[in-house]
Amino acid sequence: MPKVAYSEEERKQIKEALIAAGLELMAGQGVQHTTVEQIYKKVGISRTFFYSFFSGKEELVVESLYLQQPRILAYVRRLMEDPSLSWREAVEKFLFDCCYGEKNGIAVLSAEDQQLLFKRLPEEGYRKFRRKQAQLFEEILTCFGIRADRKTVALFINLCLAVMVIRKSIPETLPLFVPEAVDETAAFQIRAIADYLEKQRPSE
Repeated sequence: MPKVAYSEEERKQIKEALIAAGLELMAGQGVQHTTVEQIYKKVGISRTFFYSFFSGKEELVVESLYLQQPRILAYVRRLMEDPSLSWREAVEKFLFDCCYGEKNGIAVLSAEDQQLLFKRLPEEGYRKFRRKQAQLFEEILTCFGIRADRKTVALFINLCLAVMVIRKSIPETLPLFVPEAVDETAAFQIRAIADYLEKQRPSE
């Protein structure tokens, strides 16, 4: 017989498990291919109980992306502190691993994911996400040793998301792009981003 009463601590643990399960599934198979059913079954609860925590998949997706942010920052710091990597190598490796997120346990939103998710988010939820997104990228730049003013952060966000979205969208969403050149395209864009960032570093 299923349990009918849970303490606040138990509910907190279940919610955290749902968010973690959602992130794991999305990182491996993408947001669109991750279903509510997959998430609640992975945690071992019912569909009805799932909806006592989240209004829908979109809310859980956003919470999973928030969970991912400190992990991304921790990864950046490890790369920047790795004595075997130059500054440039660490930056390019970080960008590459994010671009190929499904191979590295990092959830990356495709163009379709972004459209579906943010059409259904309330306005305040959208504003909160943008604030936290800007804060994440500002902290990444700081880890790179770059002064993170508002203009630089905005450009860095667009440059990073552009390479990730294009790489994930060829050929399904962008059928006129050449799929055989997708990896070379991503590598070129990553090098170009690193070039830009290197110019922003303070002169020693």
